[in-house]
Amino acid sequence: MIVDQAIYVGGARRPCADLGDELATLRRKGAPGDFLWVGLKDPTQAEFDEVNDELGLHSLAVEDAIKGRQRAKVELYDNTVFVVLKPLRYVEESSDIETGELMCFIGDHFLVTVRRGEASPLAGLRERLEKEPALLRHGPMGVLHAIVDTIVDTYRDIEQELGIDLEVIEEQVFSGDGVDSATIYRLKREVLEFRRAAVPLAAPLHSLHADAASRVTETELRLLFRDVSDHLQAVIDHADSYDRLLTDVLSAHLAQVSVQQNNDMRRISAWVAIAAVPTMIAGIYGMNFEFMPELDASIRLGDGEFRYGYFVVVGVMAAVCAGLYRAFKRSGWL
Repeated sequence: MIVDQAIYVGGARRPCADLGDELATLRRKGAPGDFLWVGLKDPTQAEFDEVNDELGLHSLAVEDAIKGRQRAKVELYDNTVFVVLKPLRYVEESSDIETGELMCFIGDHFLVTVRRGEASPLAGLRERLEKEPALLRHGPMGVLHAIVDTIVDTYRDIEQELGIDLEVIEEQVFSGDGVDSATIYRLKREVLEFRRAAVPLAAPLHSLHADAASRVTETELRLLFRDVSDHLQAVIDHADSYDRLLTDVLSAHLAQVSVQQNNDMRRISAWVAIAAVPTMIAGIYGMNFEFMPELDASIRLGDGEFRYGYFVVVGVMAAVCAGLYRAFKRSGWL
């Protein structure tokens, strides 16, 4: 739907009637910084076609806007600049990152913003700019700077939250508090989601202030875009370091799991070895042969009888098991 539409003359808001007529008036009589701003959110095909018919947007850019799911980019179409941004939203309850999509059409005296999803930086941005109209006087590119600056500031906030989550997981892994691989991998996926939004924006944002062919002609705006570009690059560097550190943490966690499994197997093997001795001795007496020594209740020793064979065998088994237990304890297997 069309969220809002207005004309800005000298940074001041004016009501907007027919889009085509208002745009024609601005192009004929307006100052360089005067423009028309139309805001759309999850528009239908009919709503978008209405705006497109009035403003004459480029067909390829319109196709991208309708299909959505574009990577962050800045493209030039004749006299129109098409910008795709990936705003993010951090969900505190689940530590998840939600990705939205924001597209901007910037042309001669007009700006069209198309929002998709709930992760949007424009809530309150228009009102804030109207109260401080210095950027509005720079025209559509001034508004684009405000939008990109807001998105990058959101990136910085989310990057700090990711850093906190990483510190918690790192502490749990190396303190032995018990963290599973799924938790680490989930955070790694969130960092990847973050990088998918931030990294592709770096090159086109750099071109806005560094490329001589850029549509940003005012020196002040170029400095503002350069400042935002520096902030974005710092965020990307931090995200890259988080990704590498998470890989190391996951490897360390898997190594700890492997060591713990080896320790468990050594304990199991030691107890099996201890149990094997009495099992072997007792198994001898369980063989079903008729002629075996010690089948009688007593053992004849010369002219006398030895009636404690059972207790001797049990004692031998206990002594051997105790010796094995002591040996395994000394070697660290138990």
